[in-house]
Amino acid sequence: MSELLAPAKVNLALVVGPRRPDGRHEIVTVLQRISLADRIAVEPADELRIEGFAEDTIVRRALEQLGAAADTPPNWRVTIDKEIPVAAGLGGGSSDAAAALRLANWTLRRPLEDSELHGLVAPVGADIPFFLTAGPQLAEGDGTELQSLRLPQDYWILLILPHGEGKRSTGAVYDAFSGEDGFADRRAALLRALALGDLGGLPPNDLVSSPLAEELRSHGAFRADVSGAGPAVYGLFAEQEEALTANAALADRGRSWIAAPAW
Repeated sequence: MSELLAPAKVNLALVVGPRRPDGRHEIVTVLQRISLADRIAVEPADELRIEGFAEDTIVRRALEQLGAAADTPPNWRVTIDKEIPVAAGLGGGSSDAAAALRLANWTLRRPLEDSELHGLVAPVGADIPFFLTAGPQLAEGDGTELQSLRLPQDYWILLILPHGEGKRSTGAVYDAFSGEDGFADRRAALLRALALGDLGGLPPNDLVSSPLAEELRSHGAFRADVSGAGPAVYGLFAEQEEALTANAALADRGRSWIAAPAW
């Protein structure tokens, strides 16, 4: 049995534009892996079995796609050990799928190239191609057009999943979006901040906001926002001690994790 960690991500910025001909919105987002991670194990089996997380659908679909592309039955046993909260805007399902794909692909007599894997799974989940890369990425188009970024990695992350806040489906969140005007200006502001390496200067998440972000800033975060379609909120802190102090002060707001950037 082979294993990989499947890290979560945060959207350090998310700018949303008009609908594309395929029905998805045009987006520009900055994707950063973090140290909070699931653990994925894969081994050959007599059929496709996903264990450890009964609600999974995305790992199964990704491996079915891999089997079809490799012209082989998707006979793998996948064990998912969850640490990333589900449906929180942290990309756990997509990261699990990417890790399972890598592990299953390595068992094939003729493994697919990385570029083939990217194209294969983009329709399954827009974040999966990101998790098949290394390092932070600028994602554009429908979220699968990726460009490597050199970003500061010397900070700490406080993640909070607020009590009592459930996530609407990502599709429903995007369907409710009506702020297409000014997309070009917001995209330009995002690119300017990236050029300066100024994470604190990135524009706020277009899709969702949270008053908890302002609380994190009041406790010393140099950037705080909702990740993806939420509801998880993150704060970036220059020092670990600041993140720990903020975590203690906001302990009643929800489940929390202290993490660091991951490659």
